[in-house]
Amino acid sequence: MNPDSLARVVPGISSLEMISENSFISALNIKIGPVNSTFSGKLQIEDIVEEKSFTLTTQQNSKVGNGNAVLHIKLAPAGDNQTELIFDGDVKLSGMLASMGQRIVGGVANTLTNQFFNNIQKELTVTTDL
Repeated sequence: MNPDSLARVVPGISSLEMISENSFISALNIKIGPVNSTFSGKLQIEDIVEEKSFTLTTQQNSKVGNGNAVLHIKLAPAGDNQTELIFDGDVKLSGMLASMGQRIVGGVANTLTNQFFNNIQKELTVTTDL
C-alpha cells in the first residue's frame, strides 16, 4: 500500500506520483511482443479492507493502444509469519495492443504476473531483514 513499495513491485513502473490518498499518476515502460512503449495514466487503490483485501484499478494510455485493468487482491493468513496473496483481474485492451493476439498478450501477462510476485517476495525479504 506504500507508494514507494508499489513502484518497486509493479512491473514496468518508471514513476508513481501521489495525487490524492490512494490515487496516483503513473508511467510504465512495457515491452509487448515486438512493441516497446511507455504508458501513462492513473492507478488507484480502492475497496480497502485493512489487512484483508483491496482493488487496484488502472487506466493507461500509449501510442500503441490503451489498457484498463481491475485487479482484486486478497490477503489471508497462511501460517506463522506467512500471508497468502490471492488475485483475480480483468484487463481490457484497445488499439494495436488489442490486435496483437491472445498468444502474445497472454505471454506478456504471465511474464508481468511472475515479475510482480518475484518483486513482492524481494520487497518482503528486504523489509523483514531490516
